[in-house]
Amino acid sequence: MFFALVGLLYAAVVYASYGNNLNYRSPSNHHASMGISIRKIVKRGDIEARVNPSDLKFTHGIASGDPYANSVILWTRIAPEEDDDKSNVTVSGFVPLYNHETESYVKASTAPICVNWKVGTEKSMADSCIVSKGTAYTTSDIDYTVKVEAGGLKPFSTYYYQFEVCNSNNKSPVGRTKTIPSKHDKAANVRLAIYSCSNYPFGFFNSYGNVARKDSVDYIVHLGDFIYEYQEGVYGWGWSIDRIPLPDKAIYSLYDYRKRYATYKTDLDLLEVSAAFPWIAVWDDHEVADNTWRDGEADLNNTEQSFVFDGGVSVDQRKMNAVRAYFEWMPIRQVDMDDNLRIWRTFSIGDLFDLIMLDTRHYDRSITDLYWNTEYIWDIHNDAGRSMMGSRQENWFYDQLTESNKRGAQWRLIGSQIVFSRMNESFSFGNEVPLNMDSWDGYMANKNRTFDHLYKNKIGNNILLSGDSHLSWVTDLVWSGEKPYDSETGEGAIGVEFGGTAITSPCPYGQNITIKQANNFSHILTSSNEELQWQETYYRGYYELDISYEEVKAEYFGTPTVITRNPYEISLANFTVKSGANKLQRPVAGGVAESGSLRYGKIKQTNITHDTSKNTYFISHEKLAEDL
Repeated sequence: MFFALVGLLYAAVVYASYGNNLNYRSPSNHHASMGISIRKIVKRGDIEARVNPSDLKFTHGIASGDPYANSVILWTRIAPEEDDDKSNVTVSGFVPLYNHETESYVKASTAPICVNWKVGTEKSMADSCIVSKGTAYTTSDIDYTVKVEAGGLKPFSTYYYQFEVCNSNNKSPVGRTKTIPSKHDKAANVRLAIYSCSNYPFGFFNSYGNVARKDSVDYIVHLGDFIYEYQEGVYGWGWSIDRIPLPDKAIYSLYDYRKRYATYKTDLDLLEVSAAFPWIAVWDDHEVADNTWRDGEADLNNTEQSFVFDGGVSVDQRKMNAVRAYFEWMPIRQVDMDDNLRIWRTFSIGDLFDLIMLDTRHYDRSITDLYWNTEYIWDIHNDAGRSMMGSRQENWFYDQLTESNKRGAQWRLIGSQIVFSRMNESFSFGNEVPLNMDSWDGYMANKNRTFDHLYKNKIGNNILLSGDSHLSWVTDLVWSGEKPYDSETGEGAIGVEFGGTAITSPCPYGQNITIKQANNFSHILTSSNEELQWQETYYRGYYELDISYEEVKAEYFGTPTVITRNPYEISLANFTVKSGANKLQRPVAGGVAESGSLRYGKIKQTNITHDTSKNTYFISHEKLAEDL
């Protein structure tokens, strides 16, 4: 009886150690094809048959994310090899969930990998400073990834963390993370770095590393397109800079998506920033495929022709593979275990601001512009039934805005993958349809309902954060045709939108043309959109926000070149939004910007370049890449 009891207790501990790894339980415990049976994995495993710790490697660094006031998510991958698990089928139906023990699958190791993790108050990670720790197992079923929640932490505090293989000296690098303030705490100011659109073959992710080298923010916000799904040469040639995305094909299978994340997470600047700050991330379309919507995407829809053309892969299967890999490889919580597609969630940063992260791509999005149906979408873009996010998320969004205002949060920051403000691009890019039908302009009823909710409930201090476009936009939030607006003073606006360019992904022009030519296109765009106060086309980069109770400051940075790895960046423009003003402070950007087109201001190109590795400055020139 005694030995039986000991055996049961041991089994319970082992089961819990599997369960501590959140990747066994997300993105869904209850979806027949998305969950993994921990009971079956425990039964299959042989705890005594441990893998030799010296044969294991932390292959893709460490990361943290989704910080709460008392906990944070920690991530790593510990594996016997660099390659990813080659199970290409998401198992469902009569085949046991993720059963690797048939000839149809790569045979899974029966020896689980045991990993200890710990969180401390000092970088030394001495035993005396450890405040949280635990043990978790990983196996090939989840591509040897480890994702745990470290709890028992204090609000708005900096911590350090590390993983190690159990009973060994095989340790990961030491990472740094930070919790957020408690919901009703006062926080003097918080700094964010806002990123989107990192395309591996188009160049090096210098913008990631610049923030880490400057150590200039508290948290990273990523608005999506963390990866791209294309084969080498379809959207970016990486061969000339030794950045070919693997596998070298359009990705569809679970292995494909895992391998693509693994490729991206070899970029040294991405590894550095992942270890330095906690991330708050959402997906855009390319984490699955281009221009996704509820039932399809640009190149794959639920038709027989599409199914045959793409090698017998359905939309649902591809999306399932992509979602599974995203949750395995990103330091993100699943906020609703009964909803495997839900990624929309809110972070309350004290009573300073609420960060509302939307999913305007995958959740329940009505049909979008798929390139061949642009005029059709233009015809229906104002239909009342069209929604960017589906009824459930849309009503949740309005409830979050109301609750944030009611609780007295000073600001509302809204993370949206795509540009919210009206953007007439026809004169600049020659589009027959004047508006971008893949953005909020293609879903006018949803957009109007959002404006109506803000005005009807007198909700101000709204800051929209957007990505996707590969261009920089700074605009007053204006309900065109419904509310009067004065472009010169900003009166009539109900907030501000900061849209960021890409880390590396090109816009239609960008650094393929001269700064002068790019600025001419920017001038046409600002001339065509009265609420658009600054637009910049040439530079790849990011922006930072400094948020206080009195104001929100935004600073845009551009990288002189991304075809080499370098620590250089140029400050492009600075903007301020005063609390209660609901518009950009005039003169916008202080009346001067480095590049682009500034309404009521001037462009003064200085080429003053910051070397973030040395914290020194020098004068670069337009084609810095030629001298590197």
